[in-house]
Amino acid sequence: MKLYTAPRAPNPRRVAMFMAEKGIRIDQQMVDLGAGEHRSESYLAVNPFGRVPALELDDGRILCETRAICTYLEGLHPAPNLMGEGHEERAFIEMADRRMELHLFAIAANCIRHSHPGFASLENPQFPDFGTSQGGKFRENAQWLDGVLSRQAYVAGDRFTIADITAFCAMEFARGLMKFRPGEAGLTALQAWRDRIAERPSATAGT
Repeated sequence: MKLYTAPRAPNPRRVAMFMAEKGIRIDQQMVDLGAGEHRSESYLAVNPFGRVPALELDDGRILCETRAICTYLEGLHPAPNLMGEGHEERAFIEMADRRMELHLFAIAANCIRHSHPGFASLENPQFPDFGTSQGGKFRENAQWLDGVLSRQAYVAGDRFTIADITAFCAMEFARGLMKFRPGEAGLTALQAWRDRIAERPSATAGT
């Protein structure tokens, strides 16, 4: 297998952290986003949407989308379990993960892509007002997550799962480019959770 990825990019970081938690090693091919390699003819043949990561399977098929790649890897390497055991736990972990993806990760990405000058070449045209509004929505949803984490140790319940990976990568994306610090906003439970996750060896994967 071969993983097309990019250092420091948030979605590749999710896969890298997932792999690190499981001790998985896959040959990697770096895609230089700054140089526009994701828009090259050769990479668009891999993923027509020009996004990373993408996983090339041994039979030549290409698997795209972060959650799908993690699902495939979970099937190949079921331990440690990160996506749930049994239909009920899997459903609740998937709900939590999708909430992190839709209501934190994607919103942070919208804010950054439309308001940060460094992303002007990637998001053209930018809509700054939209970016600003998404930043406000991110902070609202972070407050909701703080309430969740004041009642339970992890995003999906009492153990570490893929939902924590998605949430952590979203928070770190916002930390770096939105200068968002939960503790500074009075979100003490969210800050404590972030600091605990940051201590895991996998937290530096993909950076």
